[in-house]
Amino acid sequence: MPAVQLLLLACLVWGSEARTAQLRKANDRSGRCQYTFSVASPNESSCPEQVQAMSAIQDLQRDSSAQRADLESTKARLSSLEGLLHQLTLGRAAGPSETQEELQRELGTLRREREQLETQSRELEVAYSNLLHDKSALEEEKRRLGEENEDLAQRLESSSQEVARLRRGQCPQAHSSSQDVPPGSREVSKWNVETVNFQELKSELTEVPASRILKESPSGHPTNEEGDPGCGELVWVGEPLTLRRAETITGKYGVWMRDPKPVPPHTRETTWRIDTVGTDIRQVFEYDRAAQFLRGYPSKVHVLPRPLEGTGAVVYRGSLYFQGAESRTLVRYELATEAVKAEQELPGAGYHGQFPYSWGGYTDIDLAVDETGLWVIYSTQEAKGAIVLSKLNPESLAREQSWETNIRKQSVANAFLICGRLYTISSYSSPDATVNFAYDTATGRSKALSVPFKNRYKYSSMVDYNPREKKLFAWDNFNMVTYDVRFSKM
Repeated sequence: MPAVQLLLLACLVWGSEARTAQLRKANDRSGRCQYTFSVASPNESSCPEQVQAMSAIQDLQRDSSAQRADLESTKARLSSLEGLLHQLTLGRAAGPSETQEELQRELGTLRREREQLETQSRELEVAYSNLLHDKSALEEEKRRLGEENEDLAQRLESSSQEVARLRRGQCPQAHSSSQDVPPGSREVSKWNVETVNFQELKSELTEVPASRILKESPSGHPTNEEGDPGCGELVWVGEPLTLRRAETITGKYGVWMRDPKPVPPHTRETTWRIDTVGTDIRQVFEYDRAAQFLRGYPSKVHVLPRPLEGTGAVVYRGSLYFQGAESRTLVRYELATEAVKAEQELPGAGYHGQFPYSWGGYTDIDLAVDETGLWVIYSTQEAKGAIVLSKLNPESLAREQSWETNIRKQSVANAFLICGRLYTISSYSSPDATVNFAYDTATGRSKALSVPFKNRYKYSSMVDYNPREKKLFAWDNFNMVTYDVRFSKM
């Protein structure tokens, strides 16, 4: 712009005073274009370089326009860079290295958040798949229960008709013969009212509980009040039914139970649950109703006065029985009063990883309940790792009788008792495991079995029998499940 102004001033001077001006354009020593003006003498009457000056002015204007365009472009780029720099530094006056480090940290944070979101998405997909699977299992169980209900209704109707038919007839007197039957009476002597079949029919009609008072038969097996055996040998275990899933990692292993002989204020619906992953296990979740357990809303949380160990705890006659952590001490904790009522050391019993089941988990001492009472499953150095069974007094925890089996404890995954028989499971992880051994305390003999047992979630850390519900309760890799069972006829 100063060059243009100078040129215009020279032209004005030329026009007013009729003086001549000369413009020269040439490169200087540095190679840059340089314009030079010269004013002619007043004696000269014309300006022979006028055409050349006008051409130089036009060139100068074009160069100025180009420079102005470049300047505007540079300003735009500078403004964009300043805005970008402001965004990157977030208003902080940090150096280039600090800004780069900050950007790298932020980028790393964003990547970690993305990975967490992807992991959560995968977990949600797995959880959704499990829910669909459980829903299908529940629907199948509902269908099966509906069929059983219809079958029972038909049996009840048939039984009612049979009883009505019998009541219309006249039963003969004891020791009478067919000749003593009055004329016109119906012959019903073939129906023996003392048979087991009639007793079962009467039980259904009068709603007498199937688990009647048990006593010992001459063979040593538990029997009902008529002296007939209460249950036979285990011959079938059904498909697992999933009731609920643990919410956190502490629930990968655990134990859940119901009292087969509940004591008020607890009922047969009251459920207890213990998550056993951790080093200081004291919390026992209590659910008053089965629906609360299924939804995961405990009505009470007990905090034990001392931590427990393993997954061998049971509830029986109003008390929680468990093994004290890192000890061979058995503890009886009364749930209603929230107080320890008895402690008893189990002589010679291995603990804290000496003789666990094959899956580990400090399962050296495993308590169990069946139709005959309270038991403990363990091993000792004297037994060289073989399973030892002891019947316990539920009040004092004193041993009443013990049996040493020929089944190695660490070779089986879990064990439970039914009617005085010990049963073991071959694997905690195989989906096609079996109930592989049975030991009969009445005869002192063991036998091999091959009853299919499904580990649906491939990590069963607890399997117990509930004699009131006639089901197996299990904890399989975060999941609380049940199994129906069947027995042979005695």
